[in-house]
Amino acid sequence: MNVLVNGIGNIGSTLLNLLVTYKNDLGIDEIHACKRTVTKWNRAELDLLAAKGVKICTSGDSRDYPQLGNILPQINYIFETTANGVGVKQKERYEKLPNLIGSCAQGSEKAFGISFMSGVNNEVIRSQKFAHVVSCNTHGSAALVRLFAGNELENLEKADMVVVRRSEDVGNHERLVSANVVARHLDPQAGTHHSIDVRDMFKTIGVDCNLTSSDITTPSQLMHSVRFNIDLKSPLTEDINQLIQSNSLISKTNKFDSNVIFELGRRYGLNGRLFSHAIILSGNLLVTEKSVKGWAFVPQEGNSLISTLHAFLLQTNHPQEQDVINKIIGELCQDEW
Repeated sequence: MNVLVNGIGNIGSTLLNLLVTYKNDLGIDEIHACKRTVTKWNRAELDLLAAKGVKICTSGDSRDYPQLGNILPQINYIFETTANGVGVKQKERYEKLPNLIGSCAQGSEKAFGISFMSGVNNEVIRSQKFAHVVSCNTHGSAALVRLFAGNELENLEKADMVVVRRSEDVGNHERLVSANVVARHLDPQAGTHHSIDVRDMFKTIGVDCNLTSSDITTPSQLMHSVRFNIDLKSPLTEDINQLIQSNSLISKTNKFDSNVIFELGRRYGLNGRLFSHAIILSGNLLVTEKSVKGWAFVPQEGNSLISTLHAFLLQTNHPQEQDVINKIIGELCQDEW
């Protein structure tokens, strides 16, 4: 199995390190990665990846690396990690590749394929050629609703989320805002794209998700947060801490500062990342008979990458799909931070 990661940015580079780490478990023979523009500024990072066994190519004019067009015919799976519509534009090209089994794209590339999150709609994308891995905040919101209302939301009355977003990656300096910026509500019932995307994803398994969301961007480069308010049809029958503990993709913390959690990820997470879908402030929940309110921190690209690896396993019909993803989740996700 030869795979390609198209785009060596924040998501692409983290994904490449995961692919190198779990190469044998995933059944991968060769890992290729494409950097569109090669300059003296990013050459050191490309050399680091090459030293790990990643084969670098380019779609630009560099003569030091093979051209992407020459690599594509031998590729069996493509991880599309570009954004802002670039991935969607590539889809037509990918559809014509002779040996391509499947491909997935990230976050903003919703039109790329079936929207997917690990554990929500696994069977819907099995053997499908194109999948769309939903964004990190969509992961966080969906994971919280499923945790308290059931995997198919059978106990959900309604839910509302306020997503508090960091403005950009810690290594960038292009979109850092100087004050809080409120996002427009895109839908008069659902609100921002987070709830729209959660609703659309659950529709793929025939489930109606009564969720609304709002969004505010803050002058931070560390972590997202979400304030959730979930109303239930029936009272919870399980102790809430046991409920959190039993979910391998949800972590908890008694800390209140996202910078502390972020730093723990740098110290102890694989490649300095956090991978849980959400990290609940377990000592700060407001629980009544039929409602749960509280805060959770949302790891940015890390939480969507478990779904990215799972999409690969499902789309390529890996014979030990469940065992492999369980191993990866067990090694990457901590119970508590």
